[in-house]
Amino acid sequence: MTFLCLLNWTDQGAKNIKDVPQRYAATKGQIEKLGGRLLSAYITTGQYDVVLIADMPNGEAMTKFAIGATSAGFVRTTTARAFAPEDFGKLIAETL
Repeated sequence: MTFLCLLNWTDQGAKNIKDVPQRYAATKGQIEKLGGRLLSAYITTGQYDVVLIADMPNGEAMTKFAIGATSAGFVRTTTARAFAPEDFGKLIAETL
């Protein structure tokens, strides 16, 4: 299952911006520990500070990641399930 995880730095996260490389490594490790794989990560401008794209075994694993990331105090998360166009087409065909 693919998920988009949109992150915003908290005040604590922004004050510790120099630690971003270490937090990235920890994020990648946490996703792998939950059975997932970090597909890509971007520092962004605009509404969100960071965008992660992760392949996770299920929604429960993604929720555990989001809880862990948020509880560290450096980010707030918004997570969305992502579907490849082919997979979404199959859902439509099965539904309609």
